[in-house]
Amino acid sequence: MASGNPRDGDLQMVPRRERKLMQPPRPPSPPPPSTAIVEYTPPVFKEEEEDLEIKLRRILENVPVRVSNTSGSSAGSGSGDFHQYRQMRRKEQDRLARMEVDYQKRKEEAEFNMRREERLKAAEERTAKKRLKRQKKKQKRQEKRLKTNSGGEENNQKEESSDDDKKSDGNATD
Repeated sequence: MASGNPRDGDLQMVPRRERKLMQPPRPPSPPPPSTAIVEYTPPVFKEEEEDLEIKLRRILENVPVRVSNTSGSSAGSGSGDFHQYRQMRRKEQDRLARMEVDYQKRKEEAEFNMRREERLKAAEERTAKKRLKRQKKKQKRQEKRLKTNSGGEENNQKEESSDDDKKSDGNATD
């Protein structure tokens, strides 16, 4: 029974290699000058293309390729194949329905965000317009005050008392 070839359950004796002490890696030496007519240069991707390449590579690495209940290559179908077909078809339709729901949800969310941004922008424009109007009104009031100060003390005292009344009422806005 000793034919010289190891069988599945047999062990084989192999001489052990000698261990060498680990040395630090050597720096890469410059490549020898090429004698090729055309030099190979790796393709340079644009940023968008590179992102797509990275995404595709990640998908291919992380998504398992699973094929279950494949039909055999034998001629004819068994009685159970129809039920397997119905099950696979139902699973695929469920998957497509989930994808459609997810797409609709993302689409509605994007539309909502777009409308929201437009509303916020319009509100900001209205606020800026009203702010400018208030500032102009305040500026005119201050100019009027300065004008009356140079004109006489009597008018100034009357305005201050009327301003105090407004402030005590809570209607004055500065």
